[in-house]
Amino acid sequence: MAMQKATEGSTLGEILEKILDKGIVIAGDISISLADVELLTIKIRLVVASVDKAMEMGINWWKNDPYLSSEAGKNNQKDLEEENRKLKEKIQKLQQEFA
Repeated sequence: MAMQKATEGSTLGEILEKILDKGIVIAGDISISLADVELLTIKIRLVVASVDKAMEMGINWWKNDPYLSSEAGKNNQKDLEEENRKLKEKIQKLQQEFA
């Protein structure tokens, strides 16, 4: 039986495309202890995926971050204005009741 060798290698672009398409999770914990007393624990969770794949998994935190999304700032501003208007109405009603 003859040994077969791969004649075609994957390029970095192909590998990156596969990773982003499927997604990859890297997880690890770092723990620092002294005399059996845990001083520090760092939990590392890293997800590498395309935006589409991340949204499929339910990850979309960047949509609500005003530093990453102009829409988040607009929506947040509208929400604050609406909340402010409602609070002013409540204050006026309370003032009328106690006046």
